[in-house]
Amino acid sequence: MMDHPVTVREIDELLQFLAIFEVTGRSYVKASSGSGEPLEEVCSVPHPEYCDEVVAFFWLAGQPCWSDFDYDPRQAQALLGSEEFIDTCSIDELRTLLTYCVRSERFTDGAWLHLLESGRIVALLRRLAVLREGLQSQEEERNRERTLRETL
Repeated sequence: MMDHPVTVREIDELLQFLAIFEVTGRSYVKASSGSGEPLEEVCSVPHPEYCDEVVAFFWLAGQPCWSDFDYDPRQAQALLGSEEFIDTCSIDELRTLLTYCVRSERFTDGAWLHLLESGRIVALLRRLAVLREGLQSQEEERNRERTLRETL
């Protein structure tokens, strides 16, 4: 179970990237590093240099409110491949998928690029937009109840 409840403000911070990432044919990388002339006795492996928006998104998605520290990477990878699962996942399940996405670049250069180009990140953000509506209603109800208690 996640310790830190996600707020509407935190959701909105991530959702600002939906319109940016939905642009068809956009590039997510500035350049590919390490593909130049090899230096003597140095192995250089190409890896993407991501655009500022990509780095900012994954930085936000890596914040504690979005992290599932007990996630199973293999299970998360399998679930991320299911459009049906993404379309119906809970906020906690979405956190698990985001944790997998954020951490994937640590183990595979270009993982973020694949997740963006395959539409997985956009699918997660679209689901987050749906979940936001329910959370906003819950927050508004809690605020009304708190205001009522304070006035009594």
